[in-house]
Amino acid sequence: MTQTPKSCCSPKRAGVHALLAAPDLDAREDMRPETAEIPGGMGLIGTNDQIFPIDEEGPMRKKRIKPFRIDVTTVTNARFAEFARSTGYQTEAERFGNSFVFHTHLPKDHPPTQGVLGSEWWRMVDGASWRRPLGALVDEDPDPDHPVVQVSWNDAMAFAKWAGGRLPSEAEWEHAARGGLGDVRFPWGDDEPNDKDFFPCNIWQGSFPHQNSGADGYIGTAPTKSFEPNGYGLYNMVGNVWEWTAEPFRLKSLKREAKAAMASKAGFKLQKGGSFLCHISYCFRYRIAARHGNAPDTATGHQGLRLVYEI
Repeated sequence: MTQTPKSCCSPKRAGVHALLAAPDLDAREDMRPETAEIPGGMGLIGTNDQIFPIDEEGPMRKKRIKPFRIDVTTVTNARFAEFARSTGYQTEAERFGNSFVFHTHLPKDHPPTQGVLGSEWWRMVDGASWRRPLGALVDEDPDPDHPVVQVSWNDAMAFAKWAGGRLPSEAEWEHAARGGLGDVRFPWGDDEPNDKDFFPCNIWQGSFPHQNSGADGYIGTAPTKSFEPNGYGLYNMVGNVWEWTAEPFRLKSLKREAKAAMASKAGFKLQKGGSFLCHISYCFRYRIAARHGNAPDTATGHQGLRLVYEI
C-alpha cells in the first residue's frame, strides 16, 4: 500500500514575541536517566513495503551497528527542567515567543490565532514553549513525567551536550525500535492498531483532524512509561511524540518529485516514530521505517527527543 504524504506531521516555524516564566516542576534528587544496552550487529533500516515512497522509506537495507545505550523513555519535562535550571538555557520557542499548538488542544474561548496554510489545525500561539506547551494564556504546567515537547532540533542538541549523550542515527533508532524482532512494521510486531480494542501505542483514534475519541486513554501526550515496552525495554518508540535524530532529512532519488520535495525541505533534520496525532487514514508514520523532516529551529506540541550514549 502506498499513500500520498500528508502535512499533519509538523509545520515550519516563524515569528517573534515575548518570554514566559519557568514552570514549577519538582526537582528530582537523581536525574540520571534509565537506559538500556542495545546489542550491536547487522541492523535493518527501512522497508520493502513502503507507504510513502516519496519519503524513501525503502528499500530495506542492512548496516553494521556498534553496541550503544539508549534512554528507556523520551526525555521528560522534569529532566529538561533540570537542564534549564542548571544552565539557564532558553529554547528557541522561548526566544521566538511563540510556537505551534494543535487546534483542539486550545480552549474554545482562546483568542484567535494564526493557522498554517494547508494544515490549519496547527495554530501559532504566543507564549507556547516547553514551559507552557499550550501558550501563555493557558495556565497549565507541563506534567513532570510526560515527554518534553516544543523543543527544536537545536534545543535537542544543546540538551544532549549537557546530558553527556547524543541524538541517535537513523540506523541506531530503527535498530533499537525493532526490539530484536527484525523485519517488523512496529516495535511489537506487525499487528495494526485500531480504533476499537487494540491500543499498543499513543496515536489518534477517530477522524483526523477534528474528532479524536481518545480510546487509548490519551488526547495529547501520554506519560513516558505508558503502554508495553518493546523487546529491549524501550517505551513509546512509536506514537506519543516524534523523536529528533542526528541526521539531515535526505532524499537520494533523482526523480523530479523527490528533487522537488527535497528542495522544499533543504536543511531539515530527520525525525522518527510518529506521534499522538498519527492515524492510518492520514499520517501513517507511526511505523519504524517511516521518516519525516522538519526545520531545525521549529518546535511543536508533538516533538520530543531520546538520547543514546557510547559504550
